[in-house]
Order: sequence, then structure tokens, then C-alpha cells
Amino acid sequence: MSIPVLLLKLTLMPSVVALITLAIRRWGHQIGGLIGSMPWVAGAILLFFILEQGTQFGINAVQGIMTGIVALLAFCFSYAWFSKRYLWALTLTLSYGIYTATALSLNYLALPLVASYAVTMVSILVALYFFPVPAAAPKAGKRLKYDILIRMAVATLFTLGITGLAELLGPTWSGVLTPFPILTSILAIFSHLLQGSDATVATMRGIVIGLLGFTTFLFLQAFLLREFPVGLSFFLAFLVNAIINVAAARIYAPARRGVD
Repeated sequence: MSIPVLLLKLTLMPSVVALITLAIRRWGHQIGGLIGSMPWVAGAILLFFILEQGTQFGINAVQGIMTGIVALLAFCFSYAWFSKRYLWALTLTLSYGIYTATALSLNYLALPLVASYAVTMVSILVALYFFPVPAAAPKAGKRLKYDILIRMAVATLFTLGITGLAELLGPTWSGVLTPFPILTSILAIFSHLLQGSDATVATMRGIVIGLLGFTTFLFLQAFLLREFPVGLSFFLAFLVNAIINVAAARIYAPARRGVD
């Protein structure tokens, strides 16, 4: 691993986590979740794959990424429902189990890329239809001392671990792990622990709404990276991601029932 790439990992991830935490405090849990679903982490991990393993490795990883997104969706959906009944530790354990089972099952099916994209988008829409809605406005919660620093450290360690294993795992499983709920877990745990289930449901729902754009961003990389430099490929897909997120936020805003 080159020194510049290592420095990027050590600065980019904690900065993203800190900014999204502040966004949640400023605009609420669902908007914060929507912002958190942008490809800050998975996009950065894909970028690190490309910088360290080459562009073709990144393109080959996209297939696995589609599988990983459905698994991430399963994590968000299960965490939202389980959080209504259980404390955060058991909820997290159960949700990670569902994430793993989903990833293993879909990876075994080995669907073509376009089919994977279609299955992922339909799964997101179905999940949103059945997604729980907060029963009340999230209560104001206490804040742990140095909580932003804790979130930043956890996200950085996760990212270093996943990207460090990329060469050993290969592009498929590296892709599956790219959407691993790093930032999502941090948002889920802290909202659940400090503000309760309603805050968690609002955050998870915002993330799932944002998966419509997030999925498209990553899917486009399989094609854009073949034609354009990495920077331009990411920029174009990011614009599409942002447009979809804005539209999705407007479409699904009524289901919030004033909660945030």
C-alpha cells in the first residue's frame, strides 16, 4: 500500500463520518440517512481497489457489489424492525446474520450484472413498501463523550480491513464486501443507543431510500470506467446518484408523517 493511498484512507473515512453525523444533528435522521447512503464509503473503497489493484479489478468487483447492496438492504430492513423489540447489541447481531445469509445466497446464484441491478432496484422498492415508519418524532438523546471520534475510528478500521483483504479475496468477494454496512452500522448503533427505535427507523429508512441512487452509481461504474478516467467516471455517476436521491426523497417524503 502506497503512503498517499494510506493517508487518503486515514483522512477520507473519518471526515465523511464526522460530516454525516453533523448532518443528522442539523437536518434530522431520515435526511441524514439519505445523505449517508451516498457512495461516500463504498465509492471510496471502490476507488481504493482501483488505485491498489487496477481499473479492471474495480470493474470486475461491480458484480459482487450488486450482491452486497441487497445484503446491505437486508441489514437495514432487519435492523429497523428488530430495533423496535431488542437492544442494540442483539439487533446488530441478528442483522449481521441476515446480511451474511443474504450475501451468501445471492452470490451463489451468480446473476448477470444487469439482472443483479434489476433485482436490487426491485428489492429496494419492495422493502420501502413494507418498511416500518417511526411511531413518533425521535426523542432528543444524550451524546456520548467523544462520540464523533469513536465513529471516525470505527469507520477507518473497517475500511482498512476490507481494502487490506482485497488481493486475497479477489474482485468478487471484495465487491460483495464493498457495501458492507460500515457507516450504516455506526449510524444504527448510535441512533438506537442514544435516541431509541424511532430514530433508528428514520435513519435506516433514509438510507434505504438513498440506495436507489447508490445502486445506480455503482452499477454505472462497470460501464463508465471502461470509457473514462476514474475521476470523471465517479463524477458523472455521482451526479446521477444525486438526482435520483433528490427525486426519491420527494416521492417518499409523505411516508415520514412529519417525523424527523
